[in-house]
Amino acid sequence: MSSALIKLDSIIKTYTSGELVTEVLKNISFSIEKGEFVSIMGPSGSGKSTLMHILGLLERPTSGEYLFAGKNITDLSDEDLAHLRNREIGFVFQSFNLLARTSVIDNVKLPLIYSQNKKQMDVRAAKVLKSVGLDHRLDYFTNQISGGEKQRVAIARALVNEPAVIFADEPTGNLDSKSGVQVMKILQDLNAQGKTIILVTHETYTAEHAQRIIQVHDGKIVSDKAVQNRRIANEGELLK
Repeated sequence: MSSALIKLDSIIKTYTSGELVTEVLKNISFSIEKGEFVSIMGPSGSGKSTLMHILGLLERPTSGEYLFAGKNITDLSDEDLAHLRNREIGFVFQSFNLLARTSVIDNVKLPLIYSQNKKQMDVRAAKVLKSVGLDHRLDYFTNQISGGEKQRVAIARALVNEPAVIFADEPTGNLDSKSGVQVMKILQDLNAQGKTIILVTHETYTAEHAQRIIQVHDGKIVSDKAVQNRRIANEGELLK
């Protein structure tokens, strides 16, 4: 039985505005196995963000088949998709998307709103914050911490529901070099523990921290290759 967590077959995504039809994704097909670390790379306007939105169940494809953990997402209602997204997917964005003037631990607890085990919310949030080195920042407001710490809070929030996959969209884009290395190390460590990571970036240097790079250009996959000399994040390197 296939261990593919994600399988796309002939995915097309179009947007219509009046009589204008724009095809953003064109016959996209690939699989991602459980436990892989994959970079989706491409320049601005290549379609990589739209692809991430479809992979992350934020948008539906116009046509084609998408299987997530064996489930055909076209068969699911919007409510079913929302519950699946909340349980199985964690997101880390370039802009952090944290609530301002809200404590670090309360930000991390947000995905647990639908949890039936609310008594464990504080325990789970504190545990994942410790795993990203922020157990000393639980009660700080998000406007009191650095950019690198904000991104680690975002990673903790993405992890708190123990999702099947983490999507990281340009996670080092707003960070200094040292903070960027720390974030990439956390992602690589999570992958080493068996977590599936999908990184979206326009930078080759960042993409090479993954095991595999899928390159997208003008809505098409132009290459899909294993990384031959994978970069390992450590304090001796600088992200550019």
